[in-house]
Amino acid sequence: MSKIILAGMLAAGALIAPVAAQGAALGPAAALCNSNATAVQVDVRGFKARTGTVRVQIYSANSSYLEKRKWIERVDVPVSRTGTMSVCVPVKQPGNYVVSVRHDMNGNGKSDRSDGAGLSGNPDMKVSDFIFKRKPKLATVSFAVGGATKRVPIVLNYVNGLSFDPVE
Repeated sequence: MSKIILAGMLAAGALIAPVAAQGAALGPAAALCNSNATAVQVDVRGFKARTGTVRVQIYSANSSYLEKRKWIERVDVPVSRTGTMSVCVPVKQPGNYVVSVRHDMNGNGKSDRSDGAGLSGNPDMKVSDFIFKRKPKLATVSFAVGGATKRVPIVLNYVNGLSFDPVE
């Protein structure tokens, strides 16, 4: 087989490779994303600092999303030194979900004013939304997971005066 044909076949294979081949998954369930199983691979970017931990929580897309202790899966991982972090979170079955991410910058396990956060769908949120516990519309933040790994991009936002914005 010629080198040109082999190179073309390899390139075509790269285009249809499983989701994990596009970026290494992190977390205890990384093998699920690496094998393109039913899971959510959350691609977190926009870190203000490369310290602390990232907490990813998955909620069922219903009226109790984002309520305290109503998450169905949670993964905590140390912040990587560079790049986008791809955190794999298992889900038991296909369905509709919401993802919440918190960057605990100082790693103390508590929500502080310096921490960053983000949601699936990357909705525009204000500091007052957090103060008054206003959730974004479910249709904005929910997504469907089928029989394969679903990638969900999230850009972190941080408090900056009275606004809550990405650092990028």
